Amino acid sequence: MERVNETVVREFVFLGFSSLARLLQLLFVIFLLLYLFTLGTNAIFISTIVLDRALHTPMYFFLAIVSCSETCYTFAIVPKMLVDLLAQKKTISFLGCAIQMFSFLFLGCCHSFLLAAMGYDRYRAICNPLHYSVLMGHGMCMGLVAAACACGFTVYLVTTFLVFHLPFHSSNHLHHFFCDISPVLKLASQHSDLSQLVIFMLGVFALVIPLLLILVSYIRIISAILKKISSSVGRYKTFSTCASHLIVVTVHYGCYSFIYLRPKTNYSSREDTLISVSYNILTPLFNPMIYSLRNKEFKSAL
Repeated sequence: MERVNETVVREFVFLGFSSLARLLQLLFVIFLLLYLFTLGTNAIFISTIVLDRALHTPMYFFLAIVSCSETCYTFAIVPKMLVDLLAQKKTISFLGCAIQMFSFLFLGCCHSFLLAAMGYDRYRAICNPLHYSVLMGHGMCMGLVAAACACGFTVYLVTTFLVFHLPFHSSNHLHHFFCDISPVLKLASQHSDLSQLVIFMLGVFALVIPLLLILVSYIRIISAILKKISSSVGRYKTFSTCASHLIVVTVHYGCYSFIYLRPKTNYSSREDTLISVSYNILTPLFNPMIYSLRNKEFKSAL
């Protein structure tokens, strides 16, 4: 309902690249090439796993699903960003902003839980090698993916609903290049204590729970390696199978922590824009390379 003498926000204006006005065309070319290269890299990665029967294992199944989620993740943000780089009016409708935020957060949450599922898969492969094929059958793998999607969908459908039911009557200028939750919340006219608490708790659930699951898996993996393998060479070879996953987890949670868990006094929209661009464009490009370059089976399949 509209209030007297107040303008209801019906669209948002992106200001994420306003300080780089002279470089917009160059940025468009760079980001477009990176985006196309990302799509091509992930397409090759996924198709190789699908077409080579030797790679039809739980580990590669999760790698393919993660690659798909990252491709969708970039699709929710990058095409609109590329259009805005060349557009005079860099706007998005109120509904469009809500859809973009939900898509981004939903896929990001799925990615976190999928990384946790991959950690569990590595735990079973190392700690229960004789029963691995039974414990990580097709039904279990599909169940873990479905659970990750269900968690992401439920958590961020509620979060998006709460955010966009806050009153927006003041500025509509978003100091970002897409509808991320932090800059959108800054524009809300009023913050209900209950809605803020619920949004915070849901965010903690989406970030902390998967990280705890990953930590539990690796604590058990390290314990099993130390107990069952006596030689340092054997321990190194066994643990090196988890190295790629650990690198991706570190980058994922490092970027998320920098953006969402920093003290508010250190908040800088320019820093957030830089980190967000790097995360949303570069990590989906490099992650398939990280997984494939360290994997002899995948390189032989290529």
